[in-house]
Amino acid sequence: MHSWNDQAPIYQQLADQLAAQLLDGDPPEGEALPSVRTLASRYVINPLTVSRALQALVDEGLLESRRGMGMYVRDGARIRLLRTEREQFLQEEWPRLREKLRRLGLTAKDLKWEDA
Repeated sequence: MHSWNDQAPIYQQLADQLAAQLLDGDPPEGEALPSVRTLASRYVINPLTVSRALQALVDEGLLESRRGMGMYVRDGARIRLLRTEREQFLQEEWPRLREKLRRLGLTAKDLKWEDA
């Protein structure tokens, strides 16, 4: 079972989690996502919440609804998502992270980029 937090609405947390999976190529472009019912059961949430999360991904141009067939990953979704995520990281997360590293006195030499 997934644990949700109070930082954002559950539908947004689910949309973010599904987007992360899309970024990892799961499911691949052109393939279908699991049904709303399946996702609702998997994440133990209301199907309306799942529908709202999927609609958010449609609005972002990552998914498309095929009448009677479900939601499918759009061609180019991974590249679009990768660009957006990189931009967000560089604009929002990296400056905070860089400042924290500076405050802690850590340099690039202290960081391990590859798994040991």
